[in-house]
Amino acid sequence: MASGLHDVSIPVFARMLRNLSTLLDKAAADADARKFDVAVLLDARLYPDMFPLLKQVQLACDFAKGASARLAGVPVPPFPDDEKTIDELKARIARVVEFVSGVAAADVDAGAERDITLKLRDGSMEMKGLAYFNDVALPNFYFHTTTAYAILRHNGVPIGKRDFVGM
Repeated sequence: MASGLHDVSIPVFARMLRNLSTLLDKAAADADARKFDVAVLLDARLYPDMFPLLKQVQLACDFAKGASARLAGVPVPPFPDDEKTIDELKARIARVVEFVSGVAAADVDAGAERDITLKLRDGSMEMKGLAYFNDVALPNFYFHTTTAYAILRHNGVPIGKRDFVGM
């Protein structure tokens, strides 16, 4: 049975975002157990020139919803980056999971040949949907989810590969 673009995108985005939400639960529980303000983790970075955890989660969400919308040929829903707490980040993740889960499979599958134009700071980039998904959306989505995981792990949150993968 052949899989379409929907089958290799939407379920992956939804599963990994749910896993990210669970990682945030574990971060909050760890902060509580070790008696420190969980906001410290939201501001944590792997390196000074990298985004903090809060922004990594926002960007993972943005790549999932942006890719899903562009592939389906629908407007990308605007979500302001105004989260300041774990609960607010979890709510954002839930909104994105709801959105991506609601895009029509046939529309996403048709997106493989759809022309995608990305606006960049210094211009724009055009490509077909499948190239956009493989070369831009999925790598960036995994970069930000992985970096969020790494920030938490680096700061001592007791999580492992199974938490990231969601086994």
